[in-house]
Amino acid sequence: MEISDLRIFQIVAEEGSVSQAAKRLNYVQSNVTARIQQLEKELGTSLFHRHRRGVTINEDGRKLLGYTQKMLALMEEMQQSFQTSEDPSGPLLIGSVETVSALPIILSSYHKKFPRVDLSLVSGVTQHLVSDVLQYQLDGAFVSGPIQHPDIVQEHVMEEELVLVAGKGILTLEECKSRPLLVFRSGCGYRARLTQWLSTQGITPTKIMEFGTLETILAVVESGLGVSLVPKSTVLRLHSEGNIRHFTLPEGYNQVTTVFIRRKDSFLTNTMRCFLQQIDQFHEQHRA
Repeated sequence: MEISDLRIFQIVAEEGSVSQAAKRLNYVQSNVTARIQQLEKELGTSLFHRHRRGVTINEDGRKLLGYTQKMLALMEEMQQSFQTSEDPSGPLLIGSVETVSALPIILSSYHKKFPRVDLSLVSGVTQHLVSDVLQYQLDGAFVSGPIQHPDIVQEHVMEEELVLVAGKGILTLEECKSRPLLVFRSGCGYRARLTQWLSTQGITPTKIMEFGTLETILAVVESGLGVSLVPKSTVLRLHSEGNIRHFTLPEGYNQVTTVFIRRKDSFLTNTMRCFLQQIDQFHEQHRA
């Protein structure tokens, strides 16, 4: 069994298609099929359910995928451990919730100082980003915290005020309670906090609309369709222009802590060490 076979297996599992995996790897499809078949022969088990739409990983495949992710992560750590701290390079995959106002500053500063690092960013909700970090799919992530997990370490980034936002035609907080909720998908910390607050008011939302980006949520809020809970810093311009209104929620629901998380057992590469330094610098400047 070779590491390259495991990489191919992982890509096929991610794509759910041998042909799509071949395109992504720039391999001939028959080569990918042969490598998967050889892997199955060596392990003495089938790794996928085959069907007309492609392939779906089965129970044994998921078991192998867990080992594969750990082994490939260790390989990456081994390679990065030989970098110089003065000029780190290589990939760094970071996740983030949509509403971290500190993110552009941190990423821009890091890229200017360390241009040889291949920095990539993916967005998601807190629950899913935590899962991706735990499964070695992300090197780290900015999420709503604090996070309580024995395999996670976290760095404090910032505190922000949360406000309930609504269209300019909404005049009171009481009016907001009966409006549709405009939120990110399940697993979002802001969504959970908003529904918890409504629950304390004895209200069960009758309509919840899910969106993928903060920009879309704010546009729909501006149209007057519903309400959402977001960091105040993200709506200052819209509020000052009179396009929306924002309302303060009671203590316990009006503050959010942003933390940066990573696996406790991950090797601290030079790329990550330098990234954590940028976070520390931002935190110190923001606190000042």
